[in-house]
Amino acid sequence: MAAVGIVVRTKDRPHFLARALRSITAQTYVDWQAFIVNDGGDPAGVLEVVDALSPEDRAKVTIIDHPTSLGRWPSANAGVTAGETPYLVLHDDDDTWAPTFLETSVAYLDAHPLAPGVVSRIEIVWETPDLVETGREIFQEQLHDPLLGSTLLFNRFVPIGFLYRRELHAEVGLYNEELSVVGDWDFNLKVLSRWALTYLDGPPLAFWHQRPAAVGSDGNSVIGSGNAHEKMDGLVRDAALRQYVGENGLGLVLYLTKFIDQRFVDVENGLRRDILSGESGVVAAHRLKDTALSKLPWRRRS
Repeated sequence: MAAVGIVVRTKDRPHFLARALRSITAQTYVDWQAFIVNDGGDPAGVLEVVDALSPEDRAKVTIIDHPTSLGRWPSANAGVTAGETPYLVLHDDDDTWAPTFLETSVAYLDAHPLAPGVVSRIEIVWETPDLVETGREIFQEQLHDPLLGSTLLFNRFVPIGFLYRRELHAEVGLYNEELSVVGDWDFNLKVLSRWALTYLDGPPLAFWHQRPAAVGSDGNSVIGSGNAHEKMDGLVRDAALRQYVGENGLGLVLYLTKFIDQRFVDVENGLRRDILSGESGVVAAHRLKDTALSKLPWRRRS
């Protein structure tokens, strides 16, 4: 049994899968097993990419074919439950790692037996639909740790940067298959509500590739499925709210709803008073913009 199980979900994207496998096979840490979940795509295309690996690497790859598409999180769970490796990580087929990602992450968890997992700093790689890189930026560079408090607003790390212990699934369950998207955020919240996580020291070792102009199967879900993200975000929050209200009643949430709403009203009224009292329109407009931006999560990728 290998130490690390790598779950790769794919569907009719052999060019991405080939790049992902180059990222995996280039790792300096070699005690891994990859589970490629072909979610309703052409099996021949997946097999052709996998069979092109060296015999040594090919022996460490298992292909799981779904005759019809089951979705992101059933596919993730199929890969998770296919093996028994003590460590797990989801490697989306369009993302990549630095060669030392596994070595550094495993060394941290081996040295910290009580740590549930560890998160690498993540670098966004902006690229064109034909995979030409156009720029990079650190995702959530301002954060000193992946905290529950900040993750309550929106997801602060994506699967490519998170190596974790298999036992977490025994504690919090598998990925929520009722969610079409944001299943990773839902899982991260469950983990962070029980344990603290930390970032690895050093530069980013995980690369989250984004293609704003790509459409169809080559697109990114975070860009191409914006409406689904908003809907699933609401469903996760509503389920948690129902659980809280069922255990604690409506009192606190009713009060906070009114309190927060009144603060927005106060800000809006204050800006109007400033404008009417002679503050220049330009200054007032900048204040309005700054106030609005302060209420937004990480800027939308467009």
